[in-house]
Amino acid sequence: MLTTGALIHGQMLRFLEYNEQEHPVALQLGGSEPADLAACARMAQKFGYDEVNLNCGCPSERVQRGAFGACLMNEAPLVAEGIKAMMDATGGDARMPITVKHRIGIDKVESYDYVRDFVGTVADVGCQVFIVHARNAWLKGLSPKENREIPPLRYDFVHQLKRDFPELIIVINGGLADNATCLAQLQPDAVLPGVTLDGVMVGRAAYHNPWIMADWDALFYGDASGAGLTREQVEADMVAYTEREMARTKGFEHGEVRWHMVMRHVLGLYSGLPGARRWRQVWSDHHLKDRLPTEIMALAHQR
Repeated sequence: MLTTGALIHGQMLRFLEYNEQEHPVALQLGGSEPADLAACARMAQKFGYDEVNLNCGCPSERVQRGAFGACLMNEAPLVAEGIKAMMDATGGDARMPITVKHRIGIDKVESYDYVRDFVGTVADVGCQVFIVHARNAWLKGLSPKENREIPPLRYDFVHQLKRDFPELIIVINGGLADNATCLAQLQPDAVLPGVTLDGVMVGRAAYHNPWIMADWDALFYGDASGAGLTREQVEADMVAYTEREMARTKGFEHGEVRWHMVMRHVLGLYSGLPGARRWRQVWSDHHLKDRLPTEIMALAHQR
């Protein structure tokens, strides 16, 4: 998530730059002022993003102070206004949909009607995609981490949304820690008769154990072209990419890429395998920051 203020008043290139291999890539915005959201959506369109997503689910106090995130669920008309402003700013570009990620409720409001009315209000302006974290967000008394674990999961609410809004794309999020759980949620009649969700979103499970994604093309799209891929190949590709980025950005005004900026995001690559802890320790060792990634990779695999 990037705040509208960071993009409008900060280093736009630094925040919006990405690699072409990342497509399809979405920009998630944190903000509530329609004019600012519209300006940022135009930036995303200019940079070739495939989606702009409005965050209506983050419960942190910092986000609340900025009057966005999960607290926006109490402001459905304002969310609708912001979505409409972004759609208008990008000319209703179907190639770059404007989407919403939200919770099923706020604090201890546990009525399905609450989230149904929120989705209905936002859908009325043309929003077609809703990514639903199937927990309430407790704005007081819980940390962001606790908000991902303590409020109970209500998958049935998400399936009810698909039943009530069959024309919308409804994606479920929350507690989806393995491929079997994801597949179960996508089955026809998984929770409600006649209801099939359109997708699942996996967040921290994929971040902490990225290898669960190795089978996704085959499992979800019937594409087995990646069969036989190894963790070592992925690591070597990431190292080669990192060294190219280090060379490309050397001396850049908006900041050079250093290897830890990239490799810290794949520290779970060998999760659950013997030697994983030592591998993580080597790649996390900032005493090695002046070494080339290829050298660190060799050190990480020494026994």
